[in-house]
Amino acid sequence: MHRLLKEKLPHHLAIIMDGNGRWAEKRSLDRVEGHRQGAESVRTIVRASREIGLPYLTLFAFSSENWSRPRGEVDALMLLLKNYLSSELQEMMDRQIRLLAVGELSRLPKEVQTTLYDTMKKTGRATGMTLTLALSYGGRDDILQAIRRLMFHCQDRSLTPQEITEEVFSKFLWTANLPDPDLLIRTSGEMRISNFFLWQLAYSEIYFTPTLWPDFSKEEFIQALLSYQNRERRFGLTSEQIRAESG
Repeated sequence: MHRLLKEKLPHHLAIIMDGNGRWAEKRSLDRVEGHRQGAESVRTIVRASREIGLPYLTLFAFSSENWSRPRGEVDALMLLLKNYLSSELQEMMDRQIRLLAVGELSRLPKEVQTTLYDTMKKTGRATGMTLTLALSYGGRDDILQAIRRLMFHCQDRSLTPQEITEEVFSKFLWTANLPDPDLLIRTSGEMRISNFFLWQLAYSEIYFTPTLWPDFSKEEFIQALLSYQNRERRFGLTSEQIRAESG
């Protein structure tokens, strides 16, 4: 970890935590056991992120498409989420971790919503790191709800179409209070973003690993950050322009 350069850390790191089910199936276990093991990896990576000094960490915990999974698995995931929030509250408060959530949160079971909002309220003044859970989240849904809200503002003439810039549009997304991710990590070997942060990932660096999420260790996490630090982010410019700006 000492090789990481603090000034080159991503300001916002997002993770697609994939592979819990396959981890369990490889061991002839119920898929729910894979999710339980995945929750342990969440604890490991959240703690490591706080220790390293990442300002923002977002975890893609439950997609809008995940509602189509078998009812038993969805119920188990919701219970795991509720238990995780309850068990980690004190640690989040002790470590100054503020919790946020983005997505269609109204679809979550009422008892999960209650625990979630209570945790967000109790950690609301923490200043060490912002941990965001993407729950019942879909990138296309995020963009569509932003467009609908923008249309209402155009209809009541508080906003004109000409005033809708990228900056204005971003303020209508569920992630309005978050910077765009600098780095996206996806585990399990899948090389796609699966309807996650379609707008926000426009210029993010991406790190794919074949490691299944329950096996994703602190050591590999650091390797992903080191890989990011060795990349040149150009945002459409040339290397020469980047060097001139930094010089």
